[in-house]
Amino acid sequence: MGDLSGENSGIVIPPSNGAQLAVDEYNATNPKVKLEMIKYDSKADPTTAVSLAQQAIKQDKVVALVGPAFSGESKQVGPLLEEAKIPSISASATAVALAQNGWKYWHRVVPNDGVQGPAIADFIVGAAAAKKVFVVDDKSEYGKGLGDAVRGQLKTKGATVTDDALDPAATDYSSTVTKIAAAKPDAIFFGGYYAGAGKLIKQLRDKGVTAKFFSADGSLDKGIIDSAGAAQAEGVLIGCPCRIPTAAETDEKVKKFATDYKAKFGADPLIYATEGYDAMTTFTKAIATGATTADAINAAIGKSDFDGITKHIKFDPNGEPSAKSIYMYEVKGGQIGLLGDTTTAKLG
Repeated sequence: MGDLSGENSGIVIPPSNGAQLAVDEYNATNPKVKLEMIKYDSKADPTTAVSLAQQAIKQDKVVALVGPAFSGESKQVGPLLEEAKIPSISASATAVALAQNGWKYWHRVVPNDGVQGPAIADFIVGAAAAKKVFVVDDKSEYGKGLGDAVRGQLKTKGATVTDDALDPAATDYSSTVTKIAAAKPDAIFFGGYYAGAGKLIKQLRDKGVTAKFFSADGSLDKGIIDSAGAAQAEGVLIGCPCRIPTAAETDEKVKKFATDYKAKFGADPLIYATEGYDAMTTFTKAIATGATTADAINAAIGKSDFDGITKHIKFDPNGEPSAKSIYMYEVKGGQIGLLGDTTTAKLG
């Protein structure tokens, strides 16, 4: 479940494909119980997601769900899945509060914004040596939570922080751009998705603002370059709790995944493709043990302990992943490339 056709679908189609690849690989082993993957296109709208969740539970009678993809829809769908006792694993929802509801059937395979935000903030004041930072968020469940996590960590590191919020659906960000230009920051951080990030970058650069621009996982899609323009997006830095395979990949398991993914979908795996695969593989491993009811699958997930494509898959009691690495990516020459772990990556 997630935005499979809206303006931020670039973040959701790869994990959906990754999940489908895991299902196809499982079914190819000729198991006693075969799996069918049903796609629910929420377009990232929480109201639509709730309606789809009701359909999934009552009509389709699903036994497990990969998703929802985004934090806002996860917040609304979580209670329905909890009441119906349907286990879920999100490959991309990162809001901190999702793990604080006491849900027993909810999980995710990515570190939350309480990990991601501070790690990016540390990189901003560390590797990027920024002392004055302007933080903007898009007011969404995800964007504001992430922006607040970055703001808080920057302040603990002694940075001067100025902040604002914008409506991502608007076309004119001049009010925010004017405030940023007046503040003359060393760096800018945007909490939100790539559609809004791209528009903001373009308008900032058109205004002559050249400060380093940072964002997080919601912006890790080539759409940010398409929206901003290659020249304007050059040097943009994006943090993510995700591991995207690169041409220089040395891990044989990751290389095989990338090869199989491209063979099936005709494209390289992008953001959260590996996480979608790992999320669905967690379910297929549970089902392979003989767990076929939702309750049994959920119990098996709690005992997960295996090496996935992205990380070692194991869950804390609140559904959070035990592994918590954050990676930094950079736009260079019209492409997004991996710099490395935020604790070791360096800027040229």
